[in-house]
Amino acid sequence: MFEIYDVAILPLIIGIVALFKRAGLPAKYSPFIAVICGLAFGIFYLDVELKQGILVGLMIGLSASGLYSGTKNMMQKDGD
Repeated sequence: MFEIYDVAILPLIIGIVALFKRAGLPAKYSPFIAVICGLAFGIFYLDVELKQGILVGLMIGLSASGLYSGTKNMMQKDGD
């Protein structure tokens, strides 16, 4: 099952998305990369059934995507 320490996957996914952006990936694809990474972690890292891994992976990816965009939007508003 999803353990509380697995929440550390969120900042890891955010870091991976930031690396892709530094490598030249357009920002509009960042949520897609976050969801793909979340799915990968959910399926391959977590020790759960496939269906549960997909569901938890989507949740992690979407959370990381929202956290990433929310932080980005906050930083842009502070800069104005």
